[in-house]
Amino acid sequence: MRHYLQFKDLRAEEYAYLFDRAAIIKRRFKNYEKYQPLTDRTLAMIFEKASTRTRVSFEAGMYQMGGSVVHLTTGDSQLGRAEPIEDSARVISRMVDLVMIRTFEQTKIERFAAHSRVPVINGLTNEYHPCQILADLFTFIEQRGMDRRGAIDMDCLKGRVVAWVGDGNNMANTWLQAAEILGFTVHVSTPSGYEIDPAVAGIQNRDCYKVFKDPRQACAGADLVTTDVWTSMGYEAENETRRTAFADWCVDADMMARAKPDALFMHCLPAHRGEEVAAEVIDGPQSVVWDEAENRMHVQKALMEYLLLGRIGG
Repeated sequence: MRHYLQFKDLRAEEYAYLFDRAAIIKRRFKNYEKYQPLTDRTLAMIFEKASTRTRVSFEAGMYQMGGSVVHLTTGDSQLGRAEPIEDSARVISRMVDLVMIRTFEQTKIERFAAHSRVPVINGLTNEYHPCQILADLFTFIEQRGMDRRGAIDMDCLKGRVVAWVGDGNNMANTWLQAAEILGFTVHVSTPSGYEIDPAVAGIQNRDCYKVFKDPRQACAGADLVTTDVWTSMGYEAENETRRTAFADWCVDADMMARAKPDALFMHCLPAHRGEEVAAEVIDGPQSVVWDEAENRMHVQKALMEYLLLGRIGG
């Protein structure tokens, strides 16, 4: 049994397999080919944080794979009435085949996983967002490393530069883990007081990222420029303070012009045009945010298949 609690839980060669499977599964979806390897399997989705893309992508994906879904929140279960996480894990995991959790502290999902009989997937925590980066990397490979036959070229990630502009949050932490595993570099630019913490990110190789005070310098020569909202869920009380601190960290046309001419722009969404990104960027020709959002479903289908069935062919 395997859990997927942070990006470094899998190895580079496992990601190569997952991206290949995601491409196959997506192609079948686009061709209206029925593919249901998870018939009679049940996914429990537990939400302590609100969700649009995570819920729709996991729920639709599980149904398309032939399985069923149980949706739980703290408001409609004992999770919101002080039942110990360990007890919830013991009970829920006896009734389903797979659990996805979207919560606050990483320790919560780790405690749940430690007492679960089935694989647990991190749908988002304060510290990490591995499923989103899984989708982002697959989207980059689709754009820059896939041949006409749909074959994946993982080498397209080697030596690339990803510019992270904004908060040193769960997305930034997960990008650093991905860079360490897959061999690219992250240029990080955050306002003072919102820097990344390598210890929280959980990386060993400090050479996989570079820090820039000026976000425009971070974007110079980048293959991909990406960002997130200035105020993540759980930090709403800091919203006005963050608006002031992040004022110079809006990804605009000038930043994109400093990246490579064919650089892509990504955003995990939801986006606030005029804050962390200019409308002309997110709605412009270099933006792949809608492919990126859709690909959440395809990569998560591949991930669920892998965690439940292991490696398969065809």
